[in-house]
Amino acid sequence: MFQPTNMKISKFLILVVVSTLILTLNVVQAQDVPVVIDGDTTQLRTTPDSQIKQVDNDSLKNIHSPRKAAIRSALIPGWGQAYNKKYWKIPIVYGALGTTAGVFVFNLQTYKELRVAYRGKYNARVFKDSTDYFKMETRYIPISEESLRYNRNEFRRNIDYTVLVFIVLWGLNVVDATVDAHLKSFDVSPDLSLRIKPGHSELANTSGLSLVLQIGK
Repeated sequence: MFQPTNMKISKFLILVVVSTLILTLNVVQAQDVPVVIDGDTTQLRTTPDSQIKQVDNDSLKNIHSPRKAAIRSALIPGWGQAYNKKYWKIPIVYGALGTTAGVFVFNLQTYKELRVAYRGKYNARVFKDSTDYFKMETRYIPISEESLRYNRNEFRRNIDYTVLVFIVLWGLNVVDATVDAHLKSFDVSPDLSLRIKPGHSELANTSGLSLVLQIGK
């Protein structure tokens, strides 16, 4: 039975594009936090030797709006990433969407050719009408009518899948821009330590073992 090699390649490309985008767009770089947790008083205090400038999170949220990032990415892919100053993500977004669009065009073109070829052979056999028969591509002439019908249906399904993948990738582009914009107001320290401390806990007003988490140096 006729099975175009390019059909398998198109499915593989779609899988690779989706996997690459999901893995890449979830990269989040951690930043130092200029605070530590005092295990005795459970109060936050600024690290004395820190040179990091304190930023008011509410002001940052107002300046850098996740809503703006989402709307921009929804209108033009990559615009939200540019708004977040994550310029390295823009080629990934357009690479994923562009590859999917290319696969869609290939599937659509092949589907049209197979449809014409199948209709030509079917009409020639059933209605003795060879009008469409001579419109088909010469490479489809040796292929059986049943194979043409099967592959026509297969490429029709591939078109639907490609459109669905394109929509999903566009949505991921919007989600990524929105999440990045939200994370602008968060700092995550790479220096985390957890220790067990016996004694009295002022927070729980009881004695026993306490887990003390220290953030920063």
